[in-house]
Amino acid sequence: MINQQDQKLLMLLRQDARMSISNLARAMGMSRSTVQNRIARLEAGGVIRGYSLEVGGEYSANQVEAHVSIKVHQKLTARTNSSLEQIGEVAQLYSVSGEYDLIAIVQAQSLEALSAVLDQIGNLEGVERTNSAVVLEVRFRR
Repeated sequence: MINQQDQKLLMLLRQDARMSISNLARAMGMSRSTVQNRIARLEAGGVIRGYSLEVGGEYSANQVEAHVSIKVHQKLTARTNSSLEQIGEVAQLYSVSGEYDLIAIVQAQSLEALSAVLDQIGNLEGVERTNSAVVLEVRFRR
């Protein structure tokens, strides 16, 4: 069961997953061992599955992101998902309801590279059609 303290801990880790146990404990007004036990319990329970890297600086500033809606031939869904997973620029893939079956979050180093990835996705076996929206500005991300 997740309580308010667990929610606060998760929020702090979302802001900085590398924050030390000591700093987390200070921010939460708890002992180090209590915070460490909470993290261990959240990891063991599958609430925290892992920690990730967030790129920044010039590398991130030059990156182009697009949300790609993908319509898939139903009998080829598993094959298409597997093919999309093999494309390094596909950062996330969501199964969704509505006209399209999937939404892929694609990140590339230039518009030219993005265009090549979009062509690659559109040419995958099982992909019926795509619709892309290039992200112009990130207002906030959690």
